[in-house]
Amino acid sequence: MKPALIIVDMLKDTFDKHPDAFITKEALKFVPTLNRLSAMFRGRELPVIFSCDSFLPGDFIFKGKMKPHSIRGTDGATVIDELERQPSDIVLPKRRFSAFFKTDLDQTLRTLGCDTIAVAGIATHICVLTTALDAVSLDFNVVLLKDCCAAHKPEYHTGTIRTYVKSPLYPLIKIISSAAFIDEYLKALSE
Repeated sequence: MKPALIIVDMLKDTFDKHPDAFITKEALKFVPTLNRLSAMFRGRELPVIFSCDSFLPGDFIFKGKMKPHSIRGTDGATVIDELERQPSDIVLPKRRFSAFFKTDLDQTLRTLGCDTIAVAGIATHICVLTTALDAVSLDFNVVLLKDCCAAHKPEYHTGTIRTYVKSPLYPLIKIISSAAFIDEYLKALSE
């Protein structure tokens, strides 16, 4: 088993433009946990991947209710400063919800020998979930880190977690805490 950590859409546009939003406040609470997890991954020479919205001006996705944000080439499309990064980390721009959709993530993970992904970030019910589902569709095991994800409203997060804890996709998608992930996955790699 070789996991990769995928941190989804923890970007400056969301945090800087919406500092009082529920999703932003909740996500800032788990930044220290993500920094510890990232350090543990790097210490075991496991990939840390930042999956980042990277839209073009006038992108199709903005024809719905979503307002333009994370425009490619702007500071707003970069990872928040609170998350520690290292040169070995992979920054993966994406134009849609899933980190896998029309990116080279699948090929990158296979090249690195990864068979499992741990997913964290925002939004639990959209980008985190679609990344998890696409990973299973591509034959990766998935761990959704329930204490390292946030959504726009608390019921969106808890509803998603509750749905997939009881899903027939278990154990292909496991919903566990970061502490349980460390105990079940990372400590086993050290032994």
